[in-house]
Amino acid sequence: MDIVRTAVADLKGIVRLGRALAAGALPIRELRDRFGRPPLVGSRDRLVPQALSFAGIGVVSTIAYLALYLGLRMVLPAQWANVLALASTAVANTAANRRLTFGVTGRRHAGRHQLQGLLVFCLGLALTSGSLAVLHAAAPTPARSAELAVLVTANLVATATRFLLFRHWLSRPRRP
Repeated sequence: MDIVRTAVADLKGIVRLGRALAAGALPIRELRDRFGRPPLVGSRDRLVPQALSFAGIGVVSTIAYLALYLGLRMVLPAQWANVLALASTAVANTAANRRLTFGVTGRRHAGRHQLQGLLVFCLGLALTSGSLAVLHAAAPTPARSAELAVLVTANLVATATRFLLFRHWLSRPRRP
């Protein structure tokens, strides 16, 4: 038994499965019927594709945020660099998730969704700023790598919360 080849084949299968789920090409309803599982109702059957889309947008947003942070950090203190980098990526992140992850198009409720995004931005800002403050209290001149590690960890917590809140706000059934 070739463990490496088996592991690589398994990883390739996971990637194929993830792509199929993200594209909506996996016949989940038919598979559930075939195996005698009850049908998924409402937005629950969109959870995996939404989570994958949200994660993809999150990765791009985080890379942009970290690049902006590092650039701004050369000329600004950590807290100001954090605020400006986070604010610069928040609006685009909300718009992308609104359209690509949750399928909300058009201008209807766009303002409300951006305000909800602002609320989530404030939560993320509190988490990242608080994390930086704790780091700088523990080590007054930490390495940039330590700052980035703290920011990535705080952003992961903020991202999970953002997904749950956006999913609740943007995926709830519309009233006629």
